[in-house]
Amino acid sequence: MNSGFKSRFIGYSLGILQAFIGVTAAAGGFGLISDPSGTKMAVSLEWLNGSPFADYFLPGLVLLAVIGVGNVLASVTSFVRNKFAAHLAVALGLFLALYMAVEVLFIGLRNLSQPLYFMLGLIVFTLGMKLSKLAKTVHPIPIESTIKKLPT
Repeated sequence: MNSGFKSRFIGYSLGILQAFIGVTAAAGGFGLISDPSGTKMAVSLEWLNGSPFADYFLPGLVLLAVIGVGNVLASVTSFVRNKFAAHLAVALGLFLALYMAVEVLFIGLRNLSQPLYFMLGLIVFTLGMKLSKLAKTVHPIPIESTIKKLPT
């Protein structure tokens, strides 16, 4: 498989994953911002006991702005094969995995979407790293010397 095909395949795969993550995170973030008590999203305020948050407004804002909007914009860069696509994928994939880890740390494992999005974050991070390495791959061009060697 040549590197051009690999790069396009990874870019389109990243774009699809990032669009899915972005749209679903934006919806979840909007739901938490519009009702910080969590009632509409079927999450309990009691889950936040022992966390630094009194309600779900700030976690929802981060979910909407950083993970949601960030991944939607990153998906565009992946689809158009922008030079920043790999760096955005690495940063946002890592951020998503950390966000999910901190969420589980504070509220516990509450549903299967938490490990799913943790894994999606790691997949986006990994694909971003692969795309970054493909972009930096140097293909040496063999050059023959035109200088005649001296007889030994």
